[in-house]
Amino acid sequence: MLPYSSLEIHYSMLEITTISTPLLITKQIMNPEFAKLPFITPYLHPDYHHYTDGANFASAGAGALAETHQGLVIDLNTQLSNFKNLEKLLRKKLGDAEAKTLLFRSVYLISIGSNDYASLFTRNSNVFQSSSQKEYVDMVIGNLTFVIKEIYKKGGRKFGFPNMAPLGCFPLLRAINPGNTCNQELTTLAELHNKALSEVLKKIENDLDGFKYSIADTFTSLSERINNPLKYGFKEGSIACCGTGPFRGINSCGGKRSVKEYELCENAGEYVFFDTGHPTEKLNQQLAELMWSGTLDVIGPYNLKALFELI
Repeated sequence: MLPYSSLEIHYSMLEITTISTPLLITKQIMNPEFAKLPFITPYLHPDYHHYTDGANFASAGAGALAETHQGLVIDLNTQLSNFKNLEKLLRKKLGDAEAKTLLFRSVYLISIGSNDYASLFTRNSNVFQSSSQKEYVDMVIGNLTFVIKEIYKKGGRKFGFPNMAPLGCFPLLRAINPGNTCNQELTTLAELHNKALSEVLKKIENDLDGFKYSIADTFTSLSERINNPLKYGFKEGSIACCGTGPFRGINSCGGKRSVKEYELCENAGEYVFFDTGHPTEKLNQQLAELMWSGTLDVIGPYNLKALFELI
């Protein structure tokens, strides 16, 4: 399961942030260096019911499609249902007027889709026997579009998205691909997703009054660091810090899965990838900085800082 998955809501005073970016990026965006907001509490936390600092709906390994890792995760539509339940709670607790203002001034961050695509190759799916690549991407984007519009109906106006990473070059996918090269078919799916996401967000902006968005070019930013690690302060761009096999792409880190043997690097900060499908904290920090205050060549039409400042 890859890290880019799902939905979260955070609010502090008059802000709500719905986030499903990787955990470390989420943490770094919320810290005093960026949004000056506390780290977000999981919505399903058994001992937390006040949500004065927000609620995280994210589910590791989840997808936009209900079939992705079904039974093991909370899919995007179920996360949306949880968000709607919390919206009702806010209206009951704060009153309609204050809850409406809170939802309106919020920033919603959503990262979803990587598991929908990667699982096709890690689980030997035969989906393309009945669907084309474009048709499959359209299903993922369709579910995401539905969720965006439902949040908009509840008052959400400001949304942030990282686009799809170059999934085919993650250590896990290279390790299982013949010749241990990047899986070009998977990377093509990521590129199709990114094109469709950009197009649908522009259409939503035209169709829905007040809709504002930020989309970060994670695909290019991560590709550059994989291919030119030294330029960005890394020593290794393709091999994971922890794992075994080619590129340490066999998911054995920690020795708690079927494969017990694993190697662990001495300094994770020298690596782009920590394990088979997750970036290191150093990479997450760099991506968080780009998402927060990056220029139009890496994020637009707004960066997250600008979204937070919009009234």
